[in-house]
Amino acid sequence: MAAEPLKTLFYPFEAEALPLPRKDARVLFLGAEPGFRLPAGFDAALHLVQCFRPHFRTLQASGYAVTPCAEGTGFDLALVLAGRHRGQNELRIADAIERTVPGGLIAVAGSKEDGIDSLRKRINALAPLEGHLPKHHGVAFWFRRTGTEAAATLRAGNPDLVVDGGFKTKPGMFSFDRVDAGSKLLAAHLPGDLKGNLADFCAGWGYLAAEVLQRSHALTAIDLYEADFEALEAARLNVHGAIEPRFFWTDLLTETVEHRYDVIVMNPPFHSGRAAEPGIGAGMIRAASKALKPGGRLFMVANRQLPYEQMLSAAFASHTEIARDGMFKVFSARR
Repeated sequence: MAAEPLKTLFYPFEAEALPLPRKDARVLFLGAEPGFRLPAGFDAALHLVQCFRPHFRTLQASGYAVTPCAEGTGFDLALVLAGRHRGQNELRIADAIERTVPGGLIAVAGSKEDGIDSLRKRINALAPLEGHLPKHHGVAFWFRRTGTEAAATLRAGNPDLVVDGGFKTKPGMFSFDRVDAGSKLLAAHLPGDLKGNLADFCAGWGYLAAEVLQRSHALTAIDLYEADFEALEAARLNVHGAIEPRFFWTDLLTETVEHRYDVIVMNPPFHSGRAAEPGIGAGMIRAASKALKPGGRLFMVANRQLPYEQMLSAAFASHTEIARDGMFKVFSARR
């Protein structure tokens, strides 16, 4: 997310529309992202929640107390940074309501292009707002906790999902309401004779790993690597078989993979927010090459327009395109 919504979130305190919290107040910040600047005099202790590993590590390195999921209750103030996913936003607000003290303040902000106005109207119908302010191409709004009925309504409207007959997901995860078409194409073109140690890079909620376990019976180990903590927790429920999987909450672009593999499968992301960033996939290709044993194989899927062939040539001894449809292409590469 751009820095603009972060500025919007703290603007009511800067504009004195909201009082600064007491120094001894406990403040919960849900969806916290790097780059925020606290207003002068905002000295209360912050408890940050961020499930995306790269953001988590940046916040932690800046000296903040940060956890991948919300913990504890009795907060005097809750800040919620809203993003693009309506269900995830509503669940974060439900968390904020449940974890603040009676009468505690809950402040929410997000970008207009991400639908913050509709979120504001939805919350106002459940818990009347005290006020709102537009700023920095976004809107901040706030209300008080008067009970938990609004939280119960928000949770009821955003239940855990079951996709494709059995995969458990939650709003906000990548492809949370269906199996991603690229992952399906990749799974359909994986060889049936995969063996040895296998890793699923960018594993999401576990579709590819589950498919591999069903089809390949000569594997000796399977490891899942994912940057989204909530998706990885869902994968723990979705991936099981004769081999006990291992799960790693990891930023593959900056953290070292300690194990070495005979096979890696992956459907790497290529967006950061709304912007396409092919460099993410290129970084994943380099990470896969480093994590494979000599002679090891990579199987990956990518959008057709993304120019990964040059990177595959640089990082692998050989590669070939093994499948293609109207949107995606599947590569096989050998270390």
